[in-house]
Amino acid sequence: MMKGRSLSTEDRARLEAVIGYQFSEKERLDRALTHSSARSAKGSNYQRLEFLGDRVLGLCVAELLFQTFRDANEGELSVRLNQLVSAESCAKVADDLSLHEFIRTGSDVKKITGKHMMNVRADVVESLIAAIYLDGGLEAARRFVLLHWTDRAASADGARRDAKTELQEWAHAKFGVAPKYRTDDRSGPDHDPRFTVTVEVAGLQPETGTDRSKRGAEQVAATRLLEREGVWQQKSAGN
Repeated sequence: MMKGRSLSTEDRARLEAVIGYQFSEKERLDRALTHSSARSAKGSNYQRLEFLGDRVLGLCVAELLFQTFRDANEGELSVRLNQLVSAESCAKVADDLSLHEFIRTGSDVKKITGKHMMNVRADVVESLIAAIYLDGGLEAARRFVLLHWTDRAASADGARRDAKTELQEWAHAKFGVAPKYRTDDRSGPDHDPRFTVTVEVAGLQPETGTDRSKRGAEQVAATRLLEREGVWQQKSAGN
C-alpha cells in the first residue's frame, strides 16, 4: 500500500510485468490503483474505472462460460457467472497479483489486506480491467481475464447448484419449512451498491451475506448456511 505517492517508474514496470500488459498511457494504470481516500484530483481515482471494469469482466466471463460449458442451461451459467465475478473472486485475483502493494490510499486507510477490505481489492481488479480495456481494447482485457479466470471457471466449486434452490429443498425436506430472507443493509453509490442479507431457517442460527446485488447477497447467505450445516463441503482456502 502506497499512501498518496504516485507509482514510480520501477513500480509501474514491476506491476506491468505481473499483469502481463504494458500501458501506452501510464496515467491509466495510476488511476486504476488510486483509492478515493488518496485525495487526488477530482476524477483521478478508480471509481469510474471500476464501473466500466465490472461490465467488461462480466462480458468476458460470460463468453468464457458460454464457450466452456456448452451443455449448461441459463440457470447454471448464471450461478457460475455470479460466483466468478463476485467480490470474493475478484479479491483473490488481487491477492494473487499482490495488488495491495501498489494501491495508493490516504492516511485514513491503514490496511488493504484482510477480509474487511475485500471490496477495495475487488474494486481495484475491476478498475485494472477497465484500464487495460481503454488502453488496449477488448482483446487485451479478454487476455487478462482469461489468464486469471479460466482455471477458476473450471473449478469444482463452479459446478454447485444454485444455493437458494439447494437451501429451499434441504430446509423443506429436513424441517418442513422454507428459508426466509431479510435485507439488513444497502450501502454504496447507486452504480455500485452493496447489500447485506440475512437468511433464517426455523430451528437454526441465521447466516448473513454481502454482495453487489440483493440476489447475490442471498446466494452468499444461503451458501454459508449450507456449508455450516455440512450440506455442502466448505470451500478450501486455496480455491
